[in-house]
Amino acid sequence: MLSESHRQTLKELALASIKHGLAHGRPLKIDLSTLDQELTVIRATFVTLQKHGQLRGCIGMLEAHRPLAQDIAENSYAAAFSDPRFPPLTEDELNDLNINLSILSPAEIIPCHSEEDLLQQLRPDIDGLILDDGMHRATFLPSVWESLPDATDFVQHLKLKAGLPINYWASDLLAYRYTTESF
Repeated sequence: MLSESHRQTLKELALASIKHGLAHGRPLKIDLSTLDQELTVIRATFVTLQKHGQLRGCIGMLEAHRPLAQDIAENSYAAAFSDPRFPPLTEDELNDLNINLSILSPAEIIPCHSEEDLLQQLRPDIDGLILDDGMHRATFLPSVWESLPDATDFVQHLKLKAGLPINYWASDLLAYRYTTESF
């Protein structure tokens, strides 16, 4: 768990990267040498933007490959300007923007042989879920449980997000779980 001051620093970096994107068309470059070590550890993150309680952008990485602060800056910029579901953010929207940051634990496979098996192993409100069927891959962050509290609905909607039929199951479908520290 990050300290409150580290969380605040990351929130400030996220907003600064979005503002930098508005002014310069690219994410804020982070000088990692100026940050505490906890903010430079290699971590995977998601940045979710909301405007008036509605999704406005969400971009992230499922696998860690950048320092935490850099991942936040890059994903904040991408959520604001590169989420294909939304037009690029405008300066007029900044004051109404809520920025949510999620730091992911490493994903672990859920050994399951059927959808029923998967459903029994899921931990609502705790698990993020990745479904991977080769060409079809999607994830829901743990926060999605708020809008889809039933495990069956959660899994079926994730299958749709991955481009799979709602009743799809295959022996080689992989399921992974992860948790998040969200703020």
